[in-house]
Amino acid sequence: MEDLSWTMILAKMAAQFLPVWLALGVTFLASIKFKRRLGLYGKLFDSTVGMIGFGIVMFWVFTAFFAGWIITHDPLGQLSGMKNALPGSVVKNAADGTFPYYLLGGDNLARDVFSRMVMGAREVLKIAPAATVIAFMVGITLGLPAGYFSGRLDTGLSFLANLVLAFPVILLFYLLVTPEIRVTGIPTMLAAVLFLFPVIFVSVLLNSRYFTTPARRNLYVGLALVIGLWAYSGLAFNADPLGVWAMDPNMLNVFVSVVFVNSPTVFRIVRGIVMDLKSRDYVSAAQTRGESAWYIMLWEVLPNARGPLIVDFCLRIGYTTILLGTLGFFGLGVSPESPDWGSTIDDGRRLLAIFPHPAVVPAFALMSLVLGLNLLADGLREESLRD
Repeated sequence: MEDLSWTMILAKMAAQFLPVWLALGVTFLASIKFKRRLGLYGKLFDSTVGMIGFGIVMFWVFTAFFAGWIITHDPLGQLSGMKNALPGSVVKNAADGTFPYYLLGGDNLARDVFSRMVMGAREVLKIAPAATVIAFMVGITLGLPAGYFSGRLDTGLSFLANLVLAFPVILLFYLLVTPEIRVTGIPTMLAAVLFLFPVIFVSVLLNSRYFTTPARRNLYVGLALVIGLWAYSGLAFNADPLGVWAMDPNMLNVFVSVVFVNSPTVFRIVRGIVMDLKSRDYVSAAQTRGESAWYIMLWEVLPNARGPLIVDFCLRIGYTTILLGTLGFFGLGVSPESPDWGSTIDDGRRLLAIFPHPAVVPAFALMSLVLGLNLLADGLREESLRD
């Protein structure tokens, strides 16, 4: 058996990604067919830039979802004789049923670069979108009343936001994710505060919407509180009695750091938008009808701010992806042996001049995901301006 040429490597990689191609095809066909019924998402398919960005992002989303089927070897497994193996190298003394090639070569610990790149997508997308969602819930929950009521509340919250933003982002990240910080209990305290905001946001959202129908309000708010506090106890304190919700201490460090650093920026964006929108006619009409302040903020103002917030959400996931890669590169990722792209780049950089593929492959993956998110944000911005 001979080593593969680049043509054969690309062909076999394309075959491994077959579930991703099928999922992308179904997604695009369904989205284009029903795009007139899908609001802003459907209008995205009228933008070439947006479609390209969406395609790149969904490629990595589906790659993360189907990673267990796509990988050819254990991303943490080390095979004898495959240290710094070149792309397309035949696996030496391969056992029966083992994939016979290292498609993108091996790293300095004889691990399969292709499998680590694929599984790295799961590691990145396990943190960046979820942490960004919580950061947005924190920023929206605080930014809406700050912009709507102004006064001392706005002054106090803006001061706290500016205080956090005064620190250099990378330095703040570095301080929050170091292993030593776990001993102080700061990550747990931050989690105890920040992870409450999704529960508060959803509860207030449902309460304001169904306030005039007490039976439905009590049911929906009750379910939100039960599920939310159940998840909160497990994620923040690892105290879920059923073991459904849990977070590794390293993961908690990184997750809380992302939320803490991103929340003040989201707060300032939401505050600025609300200060502009609160003088609009539809807000005055809602006030005339006697709607509550939270109803006006959540169901009148917030939907009209969705365009800029959706665009910023996409961009912020890209920034978070870069920050996670930076942390992994400095050895502060989820775990030392994690296949996340930053750690993999760090593992490969030591022999970059001799064997570039272990570092170049995850670097290209990281770049492509961030590029896709930026293109998607551009497409959404373009369509939201027409909306």
